[in-house]
Amino acid sequence: MSQSYNRGLIEDFGRWKEFKAGMWAWIFHKFTGWMLIGYLFTHIAVLSTAIGAASGDPAMIQAETDVYTTTLQGLEDLFIIRVLEVGLLAVAVFHILNGLRLLMVDLGIGLEAQDKSFYASLILTGVITVASVPTFLSGVGL
Repeated sequence: MSQSYNRGLIEDFGRWKEFKAGMWAWIFHKFTGWMLIGYLFTHIAVLSTAIGAASGDPAMIQAETDVYTTTLQGLEDLFIIRVLEVGLLAVAVFHILNGLRLLMVDLGIGLEAQDKSFYASLILTGVITVASVPTFLSGVGL
C-alpha cells in the first residue's frame, strides 16, 4: 500500500530549518558531484582545444608541447587559479569522504552514527583543505 505525505508547498522555504545532517549530506554530495562533473567536462574541453596538434602531425605535436607547457605554467602563476585548485580539492575530498560514509551506511556499518560521520567528514575535509593551502599557494605572485 502506498502512503501519501503532506510535504507542504514548494514555496515553503522555511522548511530548510527542518533539515538534519542526512539531508545536508545528500545536498552536499549531489552538489559536489555535479561540480566535479562540470570540472571534468570543462577540463577535457579546454585540453582538447588547447592542443592544436590533435591532428597527429609529429612536427606539430613537438611544436605544441612547448606552447602547452608554457600556457600551463602561465596559469599556475595566477593566484586565482591556485585558489580554484584549493576549492577543487575541497570539493573532491568531501565527495570522496562522504561517498565512503555512504558506502559504510549501505553496508550497515555505523547506521546509528550517521550524523557524527557526516560531521567528521566535514571536519576532515576542512583540515585537509586548510593543510593543503601552503602547498597550493607556494611560489605564486599576488
